[in-house]
Amino acid sequence: MTTRTIAEEHSASAYLGVLVAAFLGLGIVVLAGHVQADALHAAAHDVRHANGFPCH
Repeated sequence: MTTRTIAEEHSASAYLGVLVAAFLGLGIVVLAGHVQADALHAAAHDVRHANGFPCH
């Protein structure tokens, strides 16, 4: 049976968080890079209105 110290557990948790953030960031960049410009504009436009921000 292996015992891990608190520092080792924290380190593993930090690496997992960095990995998840990098994966999500890369996914956003890839999706935004492949979407049609009109679709991206329409989505941003709808989100701005849903949050009560003027856009024009």
